Amino acid sequence: MISIPLPFVISLLMAILAVVIFVRQDGQVKPAFVFIALCALTTTVVGLKLSFDLPFFRFLHPILASFIPVVAWFSFSSAHQPTAVNPLHWLPPIGVIFILATYRYWQISVDPLLTLVYVGYGVALIRSSSQSTNTPEKIRFSDIGKALKAERLAGIILLTSACIDTAIAINFSFFAGYYALTILSIAHIVLIPIIAMAVVLLSLSVPVEEDENEHTTELQVSEPTNATPQLSDADIREILQKINFLLEEKEVFLDPDLNLNRLARKAGIPARQISVAINKTRNRSISQVVNEYRIERATNLLVTTDKTITQIYLESGFQTKSNFNREFLRVAGTTPSKYRLEAAN
Repeated sequence: MISIPLPFVISLLMAILAVVIFVRQDGQVKPAFVFIALCALTTTVVGLKLSFDLPFFRFLHPILASFIPVVAWFSFSSAHQPTAVNPLHWLPPIGVIFILATYRYWQISVDPLLTLVYVGYGVALIRSSSQSTNTPEKIRFSDIGKALKAERLAGIILLTSACIDTAIAINFSFFAGYYALTILSIAHIVLIPIIAMAVVLLSLSVPVEEDENEHTTELQVSEPTNATPQLSDADIREILQKINFLLEEKEVFLDPDLNLNRLARKAGIPARQISVAINKTRNRSISQVVNEYRIERATNLLVTTDKTITQIYLESGFQTKSNFNREFLRVAGTTPSKYRLEAAN
């Protein structure tokens, strides 16, 4: 019976997943596709290194590993807010290549740099996922909680990988690196698929098609992309008036793919200005406000119709029952079925 090493099986599955993502995104090269393809290539190199242990694979493996946290960061940060790629993020892979290429002259190990890179990006992802007032612009409002959990998981995986690199360094100190290759290979076989699935989960939370053909007149802003917009009271009132009109009169919350970018285009207001205005006046994120409108619609349907809960959450703008139940409990303080039962008595 033919036996295929586990790394190659994982590589094949991730390669298939990359193709599926590529097709789903209408052939557009997006961060999620690049990341999954990178993971598939890295796992393949791990398998080749375990099978043949050639110098080329030992050289290539840390280079590919240095790209993983960088591309993971781009995958999640691009969902928060579309920004240009900062060239400084490519310094860690360049540093790894430089160390590997000049090792004979410097005698410097690449492991400390890789550990530092994984720790840095791991902490950055966890911090980004913990900013409750920071509403990702491209993620569906109903999926933001799930996407932030995926981002936090990715950060934890990167920190775990850094701990494994530390374990390898200790192994070299006490066991002359006897177990280092085994530890590193097993770690990549286990951790890479997990972080890959976190990125896939994020990708599924971003609508495939945006309303690009809508005619809007989005305001021009002069502040830097990452700066918090400075809004006057009059600016905030104008923003709230437009958002309330879209939510109450146009009922845009019924769009299951609604996200901050799409809402901003409909209102003709920069996304960050909407987020800041809502946070200042309602002490909640725009995603929570939109979901509250959806829950209000759902409670009305629960009381006035005999429709199933599945029909109700779909007609209220939600895509999954888990998100609907979570938001219903947050807003109404009970479950949909209990709410309907109590309303009937």
